[in-house]
Amino acid sequence: MMFRTSIDLPEESRAQLIALLNAQLADTINLALQAKQAHWNVKGPNFIALHELFDKVVDVADDGVDEIAERVTALGGVAAGTIGSIAAATKLPEYPLSHTTGKQHLQQLISAVAAVGKSTRAAIATSADLGDADTSDLFTGLSRELDKYLWFLEAHVQSDS
Repeated sequence: MMFRTSIDLPEESRAQLIALLNAQLADTINLALQAKQAHWNVKGPNFIALHELFDKVVDVADDGVDEIAERVTALGGVAAGTIGSIAAATKLPEYPLSHTTGKQHLQQLISAVAAVGKSTRAAIATSADLGDADTSDLFTGLSRELDKYLWFLEAHVQSDS
């Protein structure tokens, strides 16, 4: 379903952009939920640092979610942000409920943030190819923030060797 809009992009391009945005919406919502799962359940000697870091990852993902969903609706689409929509569309693997240690949560979130960052960078190119510099810019900003927090997460597991 698409609503009429005066945004000067062809209807076919808007339909493709809406599908692209909704795919990223599913993964970005899932990323926020996975980071919150880690935030609630992390245990160990670095608890407070990781607890706070994981919540910042949630904030970055949530900011991206809001921008993505609002862009979907601006283009005349319907943001698919229900649990069922997310579960059906996400490409991220299920977050293991058995994770408790900081290292387990870090590795899982590193993988998830890297995956969403990669698909977001692909979405930059796709949206640019469809003639939508605004959506491309939205994805560029999100990609930059994801990369920053990927660096923060990876710094916890890197060593001098």
